[in-house]
Amino acid sequence: MKRAAVWLLLAPLGALAADDLPPLQQAPAEYARRAAAAAPCATGDVVALTVAADARSGLEATYDAARGRLRILYRMAFNQLTEGWNWHPERALAGDDYYTYKYLPLASVDEDRGTYRAEDKIGSPQEFRVQWRTDYFFAFDNPYGFYPHDADDDAGFVADVAVPAAEAARLAGGDLRMALSGRLGADCISDSTTFWKATSAAPVDFTLKKRYLIGKLAAVWFYDAASGRVLARLPATPAQGR
Repeated sequence: MKRAAVWLLLAPLGALAADDLPPLQQAPAEYARRAAAAAPCATGDVVALTVAADARSGLEATYDAARGRLRILYRMAFNQLTEGWNWHPERALAGDDYYTYKYLPLASVDEDRGTYRAEDKIGSPQEFRVQWRTDYFFAFDNPYGFYPHDADDDAGFVADVAVPAAEAARLAGGDLRMALSGRLGADCISDSTTFWKATSAAPVDFTLKKRYLIGKLAAVWFYDAASGRVLARLPATPAQGR
């Protein structure tokens, strides 16, 4: 099981300068703390979280050498939730989104939970593995405070920053990171579990858990993982129409 260091939120976000990166919490620890609490949610609670930076994320960086500027894009065109609480087909008829909430992936934790022997085919015992994966997300219903309400595949969080070519190459090569701050709602956590039974052809019992922190997105940061320097901060604004 992968373990991540936990950073505590030591100062209110309002006390930070615009170019400061807040101390960041890790989603697994934050979710576990709230899920174990008698009252997990207090409206207006603020969290600051790292956004997943793996190959599945939508983070891209393109350098314009002539201008000396790095264009950062986090694509959101397909970041929709398909959980039942987020599904509102009637709203699409009125021109709104089919899914009310969008998401940002925060972390994934993989666990190997051992093996067992059994027969999927009669008379053919074999060894089966047990694996779990827990994915963590921040779900929010105010995406258009950050980018236009548009069907463009490039819809998402965008920043354009001046950086030297060598620094741009380093950032695009893996040092670029993203973080968020969000204000939680009264119902700030949700989860689901999906299970796939092992077969002789696919000998793995696989359990997928999805865990959500839910609220309003307040700000997004793009930053340099090597130095911690903030490259851009995108605050929430009034919703942008089509």
